[in-house]
Amino acid sequence: MKNIALVIGSTGITGSNLAEELISQNWTTYGLARNQTAPVSGLIPVKADLLDEESLSEALKDLSPTHVFFTTWMRKDTEEENIRVNGTMVRNLLNVLSPKQSVQHVALVTGLKHYLGPFEAYAKQGTLPETPVREEHPRLEYPNFYYAQEDAVYEAAARDGFSWSVHRPHTVIGYAIGNLMNMGITLAVYASICKETGAKFVWPGSEAQWNGLSDVTGARILAKQLIWASTTEEARNEAFNVTNGDVFRWKWLWTKIADSFGIEADGYNGSVRPLEQEMEGKQEIWQKMAQQYGLKEADLSRLSSAWHTDLDLGRPIEVMTDMSKSRKYGFTAFESTEDSFTGLFQKLKQERIIP
Repeated sequence: MKNIALVIGSTGITGSNLAEELISQNWTTYGLARNQTAPVSGLIPVKADLLDEESLSEALKDLSPTHVFFTTWMRKDTEEENIRVNGTMVRNLLNVLSPKQSVQHVALVTGLKHYLGPFEAYAKQGTLPETPVREEHPRLEYPNFYYAQEDAVYEAAARDGFSWSVHRPHTVIGYAIGNLMNMGITLAVYASICKETGAKFVWPGSEAQWNGLSDVTGARILAKQLIWASTTEEARNEAFNVTNGDVFRWKWLWTKIADSFGIEADGYNGSVRPLEQEMEGKQEIWQKMAQQYGLKEADLSRLSSAWHTDLDLGRPIEVMTDMSKSRKYGFTAFESTEDSFTGLFQKLKQERIIP
């Protein structure tokens, strides 16, 4: 039987890159999103609201996917609200699909907040794990919407008999516009503004992140792991960390990024200098740049998620991810982190997102 994929969150950084990879591997691929503003070529769009089970049922009435990839989430003001809303979205979708009995595998994308804690207690004392983080690390005592999403998948799998996989990437680097957490594009926009204004490329994070070892996850590597786990018998019903496969120090990569834009890097100087503050008041500059260089997106808020970049780069410990579990099961994909960033920057220029 032909594989039929349903990608939930197909316009996001993970979902759009996954859809491209699925289509390249000849999967019939449907993409569900609230707004189909940037469909991937070959993707069959499905517009639906995951919080409205009735409209979701109507949107999916003629669709019987074999594989479901859940790559989206919604941020609310408190973690209790995050739990309610994000758990409901997963549960609604799997409830609607349940009578069809077509689903063979569900893959859920979460992240390192599984180990570092939710937004309200992110990387605080009492939540800090021993690094590199490993999949067997126990759940933290704090409420966490990732746990609620996992539990919704486990419950439906027990009911309907499909297999599952959970994927925990570090910071995802890849192309997508209007994404809530997009460090790659945020840094590209910031570097472009620095070049335009002659300002230094100021490191916004902590000493631990500047000097410590780190890793990130290219969106294409994440896509490959999602498909691998969904089609490999030994990988079913497991949680997997996923990164590019290399490690680096930000004090090295920060200079590499600055050099690629022809600007001067300004490293850690003894204090945290948040990027969110640095980007305040830059909307007018960006609008002028968009007009001058013919850029596609003049709304800075659709490109920059400085709050999330600050969250990651301000952590008080170095954070590395152990990938030996998926390697042991046969996942061998690798990407150089420097290539993840430079490849993204090239695409942003080609697509006229940055000058």
